[in-house]
Amino acid sequence: MLKSLFRVKPVAPAPHVDAGEPVEGSLQGEGSLKRTLTARHLVLLGMGAVIGAGIFVLTGQAAANHAGPAIMLSFVLAGLACAFAGLCYAEFSALLPVSGSAYSYSYATLGEFTAWFIGWCLVLEYLFASSTVAVGWSGYFVSFITTTLGLPFPAELAGAPIAWEDGGFVRTANIFNLPAVLIVAAVSGLCYVGITQSAFINGIVVAIKTAVIAAFVGFGMFYVDPANWTPFIPENTGPGQFGMDGVFRAATIVFFAYIGFDAVSTAAGEAKNPQRDMPIGILGSLAICTIIYIIVCAVLTGMVPYTMLGTAKPVATALEAYPNLAWLKTAVEIGAIAGLSSVVLVMLMAQPRIFYTMSRDGLLPKIFGRVHPKYQTPYVGTIMVGIAACLLAGLMPLSVLGELVSMGTLIAFATVCLGVLVLRRTRPELHRPFRVPFATIICPLGFLSCMFLFVQSFKEHWHLFVGWTIVGMIIYFCYGRRHSKLNTSP
Repeated sequence: MLKSLFRVKPVAPAPHVDAGEPVEGSLQGEGSLKRTLTARHLVLLGMGAVIGAGIFVLTGQAAANHAGPAIMLSFVLAGLACAFAGLCYAEFSALLPVSGSAYSYSYATLGEFTAWFIGWCLVLEYLFASSTVAVGWSGYFVSFITTTLGLPFPAELAGAPIAWEDGGFVRTANIFNLPAVLIVAAVSGLCYVGITQSAFINGIVVAIKTAVIAAFVGFGMFYVDPANWTPFIPENTGPGQFGMDGVFRAATIVFFAYIGFDAVSTAAGEAKNPQRDMPIGILGSLAICTIIYIIVCAVLTGMVPYTMLGTAKPVATALEAYPNLAWLKTAVEIGAIAGLSSVVLVMLMAQPRIFYTMSRDGLLPKIFGRVHPKYQTPYVGTIMVGIAACLLAGLMPLSVLGELVSMGTLIAFATVCLGVLVLRRTRPELHRPFRVPFATIICPLGFLSCMFLFVQSFKEHWHLFVGWTIVGMIIYFCYGRRHSKLNTSP
């Protein structure tokens, strides 16, 4: 039995939907891909993937509840952990230019059991991420129709019926988050019938998001009051609440903002010079995005006291304090609604395909591998994911959703760091176009930094993560292990 848990499967190339989507294949790589991407292209790809939901949604929550103005330090810490992991992604992506990312790398290096666990964490990442972004979308949408358009909307239908306070769930006056449910349902319908995402349209959405952020910084900086930055690190008031403990805890939350940077790694097979360009693309995009995040946080916490930012729409909340910036608030809301809609779409497209691939590997029932005869989409998984995401978006508080997403992603990143060292020992003969410099130092630092940030949330939400893991282990040992395509036992 122990041997079967660590059986490895060569992975092969296949078209990808998103960075975390697992796919099948072999170690030969994607020789047919045309190498046209330069380092500049890869940096822009990373920026487009990273700038989005985190800055519009979770930044204010992390500042209001954990770090205060020192949220800027939290972004530095999260970006540093991503940089270590990014180097490891660069080596793997150049060696195995496939779209499976952490799932595929784990299957090729650490065995089936670890691959299942990472795949299960990716389910946690994408399923909960789509719900988290939907809650943020709801905040900006309700703000737009109530304050900008002047249309009434009942508050009881714009928030979760439960909240997380003092280490537990408490009842609120809300019924459920109707807009969040509706956007998930609408996007799930699109995913069911199939949708081809145009690079041109996606480029427009990225341009809108970037322009909105630039306008917020450019105009908001004139309304910054330096007194709002004092104290920079508020005095600790409890576990994870301000002080350096709060800065670390906030780093885990804002790690959500960096989800998507590994999209650069999936472009390794199309890079002109992956040995040189992959680290430039990954680390360059991380550095630029970290600087942008820090500047936005400085303006955000300088415009209003950080205690006011604990909403699902922190950027719009900051602008509400200044009536003469009402036009900019409207622009931010429109930009956020457009940008967050595309993020929900990507997440809900990726999740059913994770189920689809795990089903093809035999780790999940065959029903998840069914393809619609007309639309050619994994329709069963799309329906199930849509229902689950609707329930999460309508009922769960934003803070818990965001932290669970970050926890799943941090585990995946830590595993990639560990996998580089394992593969160097088990398959030293493989040609590596890019090698992590000082791997015996960088890889452990990446693993430890990701695990350190993971622990910050695990201390409070351990029972939720453990519960999720137990469900995954039950599914694997009761079904996946026996039905795996690699299972050679009768």
